[in-house]
Amino acid sequence: DLVAKAAPDGYTILMGALSTHAVNPSLYAKMPYDAITDFAPITLVAVTPNVLVVNSALPVNSAREFIAYAKANSGKLAFGSGSNGSAGHLAGELFKVDTGTDITHIPYKGGAPATQALLAGDTQFMFDNLANAMPQVKGGKLKALAVTTAERSKLAPDLPTMAEAGLAGFDISTWFGLFAPAGTPKDVIAKWNAEVVRILNSPEMRESLIAQGAEPSPTTPEQFAAFVKSEIPKYAKIIKASGAKVD
Repeated sequence: DLVAKAAPDGYTILMGALSTHAVNPSLYAKMPYDAITDFAPITLVAVTPNVLVVNSALPVNSAREFIAYAKANSGKLAFGSGSNGSAGHLAGELFKVDTGTDITHIPYKGGAPATQALLAGDTQFMFDNLANAMPQVKGGKLKALAVTTAERSKLAPDLPTMAEAGLAGFDISTWFGLFAPAGTPKDVIAKWNAEVVRILNSPEMRESLIAQGAEPSPTTPEQFAAFVKSEIPKYAKIIKASGAKVD
């Protein structure tokens, strides 16, 4: 809201995300800003894949087996997320819709307590940030079954996609990108874009982001604008089908 109303001079910039520009417009009844008209996209910065992880005691070893298990145990499973409206929450809602299963969502106050609940067996699965989940997976405490992106992640190339497991069109990821206030001069946007893309393509920055479980994803302003416009109806459909909302 602050950036949307800031002077369009190139000195006030927003690191926006999936939540601010794709999910919130449908999740909240009222918003203090318009995700499209109040901002000038600069570039997508990074994409963080989510991964389907299950408690290690669950008798499944693949995403296909888990889908069958969820259908056979409809009404008995629960999944946690770090918050309402997060990518992990909406991935779970999309899973419910696509599989036609009755599954309970339990929102926690952050990803860490959601992971603890899964480890303790209070929940049976979750769609977690890949970087957060992998230490528990490597330690044998959780099983990673699939990534939620349309294509396999370079960060975990051995993991299949949800689409490969039989849920066609399943594509959810957490993303981050830079926005300026609407009306920012095009030459200022171009300068920001050129510098940020240069930095994102540097070996040092790529290494740093990948170490955090994020894939550097620089774009042109036009490509980023088109991406955001395509994300809003995608999540609006998921939110409507699931009935998820925040007052």
